[in-house]
Parts: sequence; C-alpha cells; structure tokens
Amino acid sequence: MEEGLIEEYKKREGVEETLKNRNQPEWVGIVNNIKQRVRKFIQHKLFFAEIEEL
Repeated sequence: MEEGLIEEYKKREGVEETLKNRNQPEWVGIVNNIKQRVRKFIQHKLFFAEIEEL
C-alpha cells in the first residue's frame, strides 16, 4: 500500500528519474518528503478507522 501511494504521489507531482540523474540530493529530499506525507496519510486513515469501530 505504502509503495503504491509513494509512486502515485511521485507521478502526480512530476518527480521523475531524470531529476534523480540531474540532481540526486534534491530528488532524495523530495522523495523523503513524499514518504513522510504518505506515512502520515496512512496513520490518519488507520486512526480514524479504529475510532469508527468504537
């Protein structure tokens, strides 16, 4: 799930391998930011799914 969302975010935001080849530190920063946001999104979904079960 997480990897799929990361790839979706990268595609939506136009993060391509050409950037990785051109400026790897920038690419790493962008991808790390995307990973962080995806993890927060998943945590949020799981949290509210647990609340709905109560």
